Amino acid sequence: METQQQFQVIVANESHLSFAQIICDEMASSAKARGTGIAKRSPEYIQQKMREGKAVIAFNQDGIWAGFCYIETWSHGEYVANSGLIVSPNFRKGGLAKAIKKKIFELSRQTYPEAKIFGLTTGLAVMKINSDLGYEPVTYSELTQDEAFWAGCKSCVNYDILMSKERKNCLCTAMLYDPKDHYEPEETKEFFEEKKSVFERMLRIKQWKLLKPFFKEDKDTNSGSGGGGAAKLKSFFHFFNF
Repeated sequence: METQQQFQVIVANESHLSFAQIICDEMASSAKARGTGIAKRSPEYIQQKMREGKAVIAFNQDGIWAGFCYIETWSHGEYVANSGLIVSPNFRKGGLAKAIKKKIFELSRQTYPEAKIFGLTTGLAVMKINSDLGYEPVTYSELTQDEAFWAGCKSCVNYDILMSKERKNCLCTAMLYDPKDHYEPEETKEFFEEKKSVFERMLRIKQWKLLKPFFKEDKDTNSGSGGGGAAKLKSFFHFFNF
C-alpha cells in the first residue's frame, strides 16, 4: 500500500499542541539509540513551530501520531533547515520519512522561496531522501555561519569532534538545496544511485577517521600512558575532508 494511503501528512497547527511532549521524547530516544546527537528542543519550542505553521505532522489511519518535522531559519531567512525529523518506531521502514521530508521541503519552498535549504545527517537513508528532492552534498563552509545554529550542536555527543575540526567537518554530511543554483531532482537522484556504494564507504571511513583520535585518547587515559551523473555534479570527495 502506498505511503499516502497509509498516513496523513499535514501542516501542524494549534490542534496538535498536545503531541509536543511525545515528539520531544521520541527525538531524544532516537538520538540515544543511534549514538548521535541532535539539538534538544523543549515541548514549548515544538508548540511554537506548530502555532507558526512551520512544522508538519503525520498520523496513521487510526489517528495515531506517526511522525514530525519542523522548519528553522538562520541568517535572517537566507538559510532554512528542515530539522527534527522523527518517525515513531511503530511506523518506520514504510516510506513515511520520505513523505514527511517531501512535505516539509514543499512547505519550506512555499514559505521561504529564496532561501537555501540545508540539512546535516549521519545516515545514508536520509542522504538518499535529500538527493531525491534535489539536495547536493556540500562542505560545511557553504552552510549558514549563524552562531545560533552551531550552538545547537552543543547537545550532540559529537560536539567535541566538530570543534576539534574548527566547525569545518564532523560525522554529519552537509547537504544543500540552493533555489538559484541547483540540479534537478532527477539528476541528483541519479547521481546518488550511481555513487551510493561510494558514499557508504566514505561515510564509514569518515566515521573511523574522526573517531579514531578520541578512541586513542580514551585508551591512553585508561592505560595511564598520558597520551555519468557523476560527471555533471561537483566532485564530492572534498565533502569528507578529514
